[in-house]
Amino acid sequence: MNHLKASGTFSNMGVATLIMMASIFLSRVTGIAREMVLAALAGAGTEVDAYRVAFVLPEILNHILASGFLSVTFIPIFSRYLAEEKEKEGWQTFSNISTVFGALLIVLIVTGMMVAPIVVPLLAPGRQDPQFIALAVRMTRITLPAQFFFFAGGMLMAVQYAKKRFLFPAMAPLIYNLGIISGGWLLGRRLGVEGFCWGALAGAAVGSFAFQILGAVRIGIKFRPIIDFTHPDLRRYILLTLPLMIGLTMVFSTELFSKFFGSFLSAGAIAWIDYAMRVMLMLVGFFGQAVGVASYPYMAQLAVQGRLSELNDLINSILRYLSIVIPVSVLIAVLRHEIVHVLFERGRFTPEDTKMTALTLSCLMIGAVAFISQTVVNRGFYATQNTLVPAVFGTIAVVLSLPIYWMGLKLFGVAGVGLAISASALIQTVFLFSIWNRRSNNTAAIGVYRAYLNSAIGTLVIGAILWSVHGALVMRIESQTLIANLAVISIVSGVFVVLTGLWGWIFKIEAIQYIFNRVASSTFLKKS
Repeated sequence: MNHLKASGTFSNMGVATLIMMASIFLSRVTGIAREMVLAALAGAGTEVDAYRVAFVLPEILNHILASGFLSVTFIPIFSRYLAEEKEKEGWQTFSNISTVFGALLIVLIVTGMMVAPIVVPLLAPGRQDPQFIALAVRMTRITLPAQFFFFAGGMLMAVQYAKKRFLFPAMAPLIYNLGIISGGWLLGRRLGVEGFCWGALAGAAVGSFAFQILGAVRIGIKFRPIIDFTHPDLRRYILLTLPLMIGLTMVFSTELFSKFFGSFLSAGAIAWIDYAMRVMLMLVGFFGQAVGVASYPYMAQLAVQGRLSELNDLINSILRYLSIVIPVSVLIAVLRHEIVHVLFERGRFTPEDTKMTALTLSCLMIGAVAFISQTVVNRGFYATQNTLVPAVFGTIAVVLSLPIYWMGLKLFGVAGVGLAISASALIQTVFLFSIWNRRSNNTAAIGVYRAYLNSAIGTLVIGAILWSVHGALVMRIESQTLIANLAVISIVSGVFVVLTGLWGWIFKIEAIQYIFNRVASSTFLKKS
């Protein structure tokens, strides 16, 4: 990671990354806590399946408005005004886009509530149980209004990111998860799983909207309702966002297809896939999302200044660092049963639910590194204000993966859906990174491929040892208690740290040496 230490820009990015890593780690922890409460109160049956499906139509609406991409589409526009010292004009553009798309979103939310009884059965065609459909429709109508808060809050967060302010946006997912937990805990006994939906709505209103208003005020927000369809930056924003609206991204397609294909399996399958996904996404958030979000303003700055070679250096350095995810994924796959048991098996979550969720988790870990790496690769395109290429080729990759989903479903059931999710993610990431390299003349990308190959080879050896250690421990610890599983997790993880450290030291693996050096220096500073 010498590249990251050579520049003041990269040093500042490191501080931002630490803030985002802490934020995303806490949000993922609270996200897992949210899933633990849901598992204990409702298990993994029909009601939870309906709850999962209830978020699909809101997710589609979010995708149509590209609310999840506001940071990557609006930051370059607003950053240009800041670079040209035209902040007043930047706030006018912010007001115009917020007003136009906010009004459109309100219309779409109302429409979505009206058509929910028609659309929801199409999203989970394998489940025609009237009780399931009624539950999913009702909960869909509760969660739809949250999309307005996500959109408005996304705009507010985008201007904070553009001004290199990360604290208030970092709190949004944490507050959102706490809202869901509170809703389920306080209303669950009276309303069932529906209580979690009301909590989601409240969490979005507070964390993603109200709290972001405070952050935006601190940076001097200037907003007044404007509708000007002739404004050039409104047209530019639409041109940037349109490919994202009509394209199929990895995250969106995964959320959609996991419910669609999972609906053809037995009751609880959708929930098993989603519980496993939440564990995998905790790893994705900690490594990939934190680095991707924190690095994007700096990517945008390098792109605006035409420093493409430095942008490539930054992307390559981050991706080489992320190669550490491969051995971590194997560790989680080895400990899959113990992890799921410790997190979820209580209340109405049964041993059978643990078995099936753990099986799905092991399949998802194959593609974890792809989910993480794509957060960086996509932002390279977005930083250069090129949203068309990743949207087009990402959609092509998603469409090519559809037969894999169907084959996985037919051959291996719930495990097959997990394998298809991983295969789709790997195809999309490799495909898009290859295109980025050709378009940006990223000749140093060979170093990234080499880092991932070395990581995969070392992981085979480490994984084999971990598997043997795990098997020996399980044979000696026959009970499936919380303490026993925690003991297995601790011992195997300790062996993993030692093996990974030795591997990094002997073969001079850049990512491993960087992490161990940072940990060692932090420990030394604390002692001094």
